[in-house]
Amino acid sequence: MIILISYFLGTIIQLFFNLPLPGTVLGLILLLLALSLRIVKIEMIEDICEVLISHMSFLFIPAGVGLMTSFDMLKGKVIAFSIIIVISTFVVWIVTAYVVKFLRKVCSK
Repeated sequence: MIILISYFLGTIIQLFFNLPLPGTVLGLILLLLALSLRIVKIEMIEDICEVLISHMSFLFIPAGVGLMTSFDMLKGKVIAFSIIIVISTFVVWIVTAYVVKFLRKVCSK
């Protein structure tokens, strides 16, 4: 229920203030703030998080189906999309590595 409430609050804030950020992202930020301020304890959401992570591949099916229905629009652009995917994958890897390195340094103090 806590995750659902944070999702709804994020969506309501996004709609009310007409923000360019998706409500789901705002909900995650609210949940992060609640966890950081110890309003919500990790133990309160740990079980449902494990369930959601174990079913993550199933949750990506709608995105894959949406991509398949738009396949006609992607014809002729396979090379460009492949290059974008490879470059963005490497950028995400590099940024993730530096963030983990930074967080390890900060958390070890």
